[in-house]
Amino acid sequence: MGAPDPVRGYRRGRQWTPVSHGLHRPSSDDSLVTTLAAWQLVLPSSARFTHLTAARVYGWWLPPVPPGLPVIASIHEDESRPRRAGIVCVRQVFLARPRLVDGIPLDPPADTILACARQLGLIDLVGLMDAALHDGSCTRSELEQAGRRRRRGVPLFRDALELADGRSESLWETLLRLLHHLCDVEVLPQYRLVDEDGAEVARADLWLKGTNALHEYDGAHHLERPQQRKDLARARRIGNVAWIRRGYTSSDVLHQAVGILRDADLSLGRAHRPERIRAWHRLLRESLFTSTGRDRLVRRLAPRPAAGNGGEQQRHAG
Repeated sequence: MGAPDPVRGYRRGRQWTPVSHGLHRPSSDDSLVTTLAAWQLVLPSSARFTHLTAARVYGWWLPPVPPGLPVIASIHEDESRPRRAGIVCVRQVFLARPRLVDGIPLDPPADTILACARQLGLIDLVGLMDAALHDGSCTRSELEQAGRRRRRGVPLFRDALELADGRSESLWETLLRLLHHLCDVEVLPQYRLVDEDGAEVARADLWLKGTNALHEYDGAHHLERPQQRKDLARARRIGNVAWIRRGYTSSDVLHQAVGILRDADLSLGRAHRPERIRAWHRLLRESLFTSTGRDRLVRRLAPRPAAGNGGEQQRHAG
């Protein structure tokens, strides 16, 4: 027998966990989908989930999201909002037809990312766009259409779309690509390296155009022994065709970016100018990859004490 459905009202006992005032889900099911199903019980008929809430349901790569953020929903401007702590309702003049995922209504992918453009940084948005394009959640045309709307966040949304590339296969590949771009290093994602007979040697995260250098992100799984053996064999094949392969970790991207720039300058044969990294550092500070960016998002979205029955979070959007 499956877990009971979420309920509106009071429930006692260990089998129930409160979601908000007078709203409970079964304790045996703490999934996001079940929590959102509980919230649906107090939302108006037009409501659908959006922003980072919807991004999680879509399964996209997410930046480091601070804990304790409220659920975020879009509703039509004419409908009333629930009086509950833990949810932000954004009133919209226009609502596109929602997309159902596991029975949960969500803003369409392009609308979801556009909603995020109101509070997130450029790096965060590019990561979301790359994820949505990579998994086929939406097309570039759909993103372009969303970028033509008159909404808060549209200018940043358009800037992010200029940098988005669905060929990225992970969030950290996206960040590594952006770092190079901001340092005026031209790169080609998912480069297919072949030998003199046309046989594929490797497919690399990034090729530094005009050089024999490949730059790649090495995640934690590269430390596992079976993967290490594969990586070493692959590195030998790359070396056999006189190419250079450099791997970088997330710590390198966030804290030692000038070293990545130095490596790129070496391959490009240009003078190393550390000040080129400043553009990357500036955007990084505005993103959720830094405590500054996360604190900013918390101030904008986190629940605040309010008078009344559990408080209420409200927002308006054009």
